[in-house]
Amino acid sequence: MFHIVLYEPEIPPNTGNIIRLCANSGAMLHLIHPLGFSLDEKQLRRAGLDYHDLTNLHEHSSLDSFLQTTRPRQLYACSTKGRRCYAEARFQPGDALLFGPESRGLPAQILTQSPDSQVLRIPMSADNRSLNLSNTVAIVLFEAWRQQGFAGSADYPA
Repeated sequence: MFHIVLYEPEIPPNTGNIIRLCANSGAMLHLIHPLGFSLDEKQLRRAGLDYHDLTNLHEHSSLDSFLQTTRPRQLYACSTKGRRCYAEARFQPGDALLFGPESRGLPAQILTQSPDSQVLRIPMSADNRSLNLSNTVAIVLFEAWRQQGFAGSADYPA
């Protein structure tokens, strides 16, 4: 339904949590290299528990490679530098939600190439830098899924 795209993720437990999130929401997970860890790391496996086999996970050498092979309907970049609140976006199946590495976020080049309407932010208290990556992905993904009536979930079948 939705594509979660982690651009050069650095912290194994965050990616493990996102693996579990994608398995439980039906989202496809895409990892853009280079990764800051090995997919075999114990921390990643522990955070993802036994959900790794239930997640539709794809690796890509670059963001361009992802875009060429996947061709998402729309690409939304999630950043603290965004001007548009994530809840204002009208998500559709096939959209990709792009998140940057934990220590630095998405590169300026990606943000400047994206239309302002497709660079989303999550409101936060003043003087705070950012939320944890796995929390951010969960917030935005669940809003996108909510807009689709939680289609495909056990409680709200399609």
